[in-house]
Amino acid sequence: MCSNVVVGLPSPPNLNGTLSSPTPTNTSNTKDGDHLVMNHTGVGGYKWRLVIAYDGTRYAGWQYQSSPPTIQCFVEKVLMQATKLERKDLSLVGASRTDKGVHAWGQFSFQVAHFVTPFNYDSIDSIHAALNGLLPSDIRVREISPAVPEFHARFSAESKIYHYKIYNDTFMDPFQRHYAYHSAHKLNPAAMKEAAKYFIGKHDFSAFANASQKERVRDPVKNIFRFDVIEMGALLQLEVEGSGFLYRQVRNMVSLLLQIGREALPPYIVPMILATRDRRELAKYAMFAPPHGLSLVTVKYNEEHLRLPSGCSTTSFGRHYTIGSCKLPFY
Repeated sequence: MCSNVVVGLPSPPNLNGTLSSPTPTNTSNTKDGDHLVMNHTGVGGYKWRLVIAYDGTRYAGWQYQSSPPTIQCFVEKVLMQATKLERKDLSLVGASRTDKGVHAWGQFSFQVAHFVTPFNYDSIDSIHAALNGLLPSDIRVREISPAVPEFHARFSAESKIYHYKIYNDTFMDPFQRHYAYHSAHKLNPAAMKEAAKYFIGKHDFSAFANASQKERVRDPVKNIFRFDVIEMGALLQLEVEGSGFLYRQVRNMVSLLLQIGREALPPYIVPMILATRDRRELAKYAMFAPPHGLSLVTVKYNEEHLRLPSGCSTTSFGRHYTIGSCKLPFY
């Protein structure tokens, strides 16, 4: 079992006996070494990785703000309830700052985050159940696992995959209305596939990035590994994988592909706009694509940073509940 000994840390809250109690002893010879991290005060603690799925319809994106509410706001609130820690002590960080109305959902879709506690958990099944019991029904923690100190939800990521869904028919499927953009214009998938190839590779994507007051100036050069346009009946699924993305970059690329699919623009306009490195140039040809068609699907990480700390509690995937056999009286 991963040792829970940390010198000078407060006693953890009691959560059905699942938290280990710190004992004031030397930790230098314990197995905690690859699990212990330093928090913002310089005190040792433990890092935990969360895999989160959510329907972003009701929320103002991932990044914390109290009003209107965000995903991070709700996750931090329930973590504070479950751990009895303050927000600044948890240091919750998400892999992607998804925008208002954007989702992280489906069988393989998720947001990844990490947080820190000053105490260790012998078992994390109970806190996993507690978090999902406190969260609203459109946000779910799918996994919790201990993480090595090197793991960082954002900076350990090697690539991210987004899907954008377009429902291309004369009328909208009511069951798709929250998760796909409706285009009544008949689209040309072949033209969109040809245009999407121009995005692949390392480019300066300044022309496809919106300005953001919440983020520092970022490197506009990103590497797009693939950009596929997949036909699924009336549904077109645009799948893009890249080393990282600028603010609203994916939606802006989709907006141009929509215009190309409508045959209002030729595919070769993509490299022409890229070369300008000017967002105003894109605005001449395409409006923005609405957020509800976009989902964060996968975050791929450095495998070394995903290893579990030695001797620690295993990953929690949630509990299956069973009903015991009913013992009928013998007659």
